[in-house]
This record gives sequence, structure tokens and C-alpha cells, in this order.
Amino acid sequence: MAEEHDIGGSMVRRLQVGAHLRALRRARGLSREQAGYVIRASESKISRMELGRVGFKERDIVDLLKLYGVVDQAEHDRLVVLAREANAPSWWQAYGDVLDTWFQNYLDLEQAAELIRTYEVQFVPGLLQTDAYARAVIRLGHGNARPEEIDLRARLRMERKKLLDRPDAPRLWAVLDEAVLRRPIGGRAVLREQIATLIDVCESPNVRLQIMPFESGGHAAAGGAFSILRFPHEELPDVVYIEHLTSALYLDKRDEVDNYAAAIGRLFIEAKPPADTPKFLTHILAEIDAGRI
Repeated sequence: MAEEHDIGGSMVRRLQVGAHLRALRRARGLSREQAGYVIRASESKISRMELGRVGFKERDIVDLLKLYGVVDQAEHDRLVVLAREANAPSWWQAYGDVLDTWFQNYLDLEQAAELIRTYEVQFVPGLLQTDAYARAVIRLGHGNARPEEIDLRARLRMERKKLLDRPDAPRLWAVLDEAVLRRPIGGRAVLREQIATLIDVCESPNVRLQIMPFESGGHAAAGGAFSILRFPHEELPDVVYIEHLTSALYLDKRDEVDNYAAAIGRLFIEAKPPADTPKFLTHILAEIDAGRI
């Protein structure tokens, strides 16, 4: 049995600790430069700590909490423990050899989310892929990879999927462009198994699946695929994730997130309602069986 994942991982812990430190510093009316002086660090080091972009030395945390006047022992201990956890390896470390740095952060965020809203135009979302479909997608992006590397990447994707089986699983609300369902990734048999799995997924209480049919014409998110993650931690803002071929964008500025939230909100309205999804997918299966896909 696989070990239970640390929910969130090191990046989310860093973001939590950093947000707390920033709030405490501001409450005391101190500049980053003043805080840095106490721990023998630069203003930019304090900035990176508060943005969760670096690990933490426990001594620095203790010194900053003293400077910020944290006298409540429970709060003090909680932040020190969070800082220790922020320095611990994330669950995906065993797959580090095949993980790009820009994707490692997403894996931590995904594990910590309470709501994942996503729009896909090319592939079934990773959290809903079958093993065969995942391997076909991986081969498209890593055609020269050795078989053992393909295996490792596929195992990672299947490990990610366990997120949806947790007692505290996040809600996944996905809109798929109809093209996703008609693109025979891996061949007709692989696509058929994937579509049948999506029909089963529609029964999951924490997954809502909608289809954007060709007949709808243009729509709110014509620019491409993206995801929005929301967290149960009030100090963490929503994050928009946009993946590119060799990198990814993480957006958390309020106006940027609001624009994407409005776009996906319109998609939810414009796409076929979730109740229609099983019927739509069953129709796609019939087309596959008839050889029309």
C-alpha cells in the first residue's frame, strides 16, 4: 500500500508560513529590511521567505517570531512545526528524475486544493486518465523516452489520481471540449476505455463533468486550457495554472484570477449541463464502435 501523501507538500507549507510571517511583520509596522537585519539577511531574502520561494531555518523563524511579538506559545509552536514540514520532501520526490521543476509546484498545490476547476481542449484531465490513455499522452510529449521512464511517468499520474479517492477529496469541476473526446489518443481501443471510464466518473459525488460541444461555436475560453485551484487555507489565494510545452504560468494576482474565474464561470453556463454528460459520452462510444472515430 502506498504511503498517504502529505496533503499539500512543501510548497504549500512554505506559502502558509510565508503568508503568516508577512501578516505578522505588517501588523508590527516593520519593513522587510528591518526584519532581515534581525536574522542577518537581506530584504530580498525576507521577500522570498514571505512568498514561499525558499526553505526556512528554524532559528530564523524563532528570531522573527520574537521580533514580531508572538507570545502565544501555541501559535509559536504551530509556525515552527509548519516551517519544519515546509522543509520536508514532498510525496513526489520518488519521481523527481522525470519531473520538471515547474510541474513539481503544481503537484503540491493539487494535493492541497479543495476545489479544482479546469478547462481542457486537447486531453482528458490527468486526474481522470486511464493508465493506457496516460501512457499514450506521455509518449506524445516524450517520444524518445526509455520504456522505464514512460513507466515512471505513468505511475506518477496514477498516484496523482488517488487524490480523488481521499475522504477529504477536492471537488473537481471539469469542462472538456468535444475535440478531446474525438481525438483517438493511443488508438480507438484506448479512447473507448477512457470514454467508458469518464461515464463511470460521472457517478462520483465530488466530480462534475461537462462537455463543450462543437455546435456551441466560439466560447469564453477560446484561448486554451487552464485550471483554477482553491485552498481551504484562508491565507492562500486562488491560483490559476496554465501549462505550456516546456514551462507553466502560476497566476495569483486578484485581477488575473478574477478574469479566469469569470471565463470558467461562463464555460459552466455555456457547456452542456452535467446531467447530460453520460448521454453525450455514450453517444461518443457508439460512434467509436461504429468506426466513425
